Amino acid sequence: MRRREVLAGAAGLAALGGGAIAVGEWNPLDDGAAVDPIELETIDAPGSEAGTATVPERGRVTFVELFATWCTVCEGMMEPLGRVHEDVDEDVQFVSATNEPIGNTVTREDVADWWREHDGNWPVAIDPDLELTEALDGSGVPYAFVLDADNVVTWSGRGQKSADEIRSAIDDAGGE
Repeated sequence: MRRREVLAGAAGLAALGGGAIAVGEWNPLDDGAAVDPIELETIDAPGSEAGTATVPERGRVTFVELFATWCTVCEGMMEPLGRVHEDVDEDVQFVSATNEPIGNTVTREDVADWWREHDGNWPVAIDPDLELTEALDGSGVPYAFVLDADNVVTWSGRGQKSADEIRSAIDDAGGE
């Protein structure tokens, strides 16, 4: 009986591993297709006004970061993001968006307070229906993306990134 369980487990792992490799090699953004702009609600917080923003904005290089207030790595990203934001000009759309369930466990005020506590000073938005998250195939936080002026993703990265790495990706997309 024990041998059967071990063999079944090994077969299951092999099948799962093969599936993970197939999924890991496919990226829907690799085809060079433009990401359709999405209207997001922006929050009243430092560097951000209550209202809406179209992300990405055609005709401008866009940097967008998906984050969550519960994420400690996201906290660590605020300082390098702040440095990059100060360094890029107005030709670059720079926005962070949370896909947390606003109104359930987190409020707009919670996000604004977190933003203030972590020295955010650029537009912050919410993605409650996960439209932007899904359009970018953003699985996890923090997840950063750079899109060129045609709204094509030219760079993406999950986890901790340096200011130099982000700035280089923006420059490579034409956002000097």
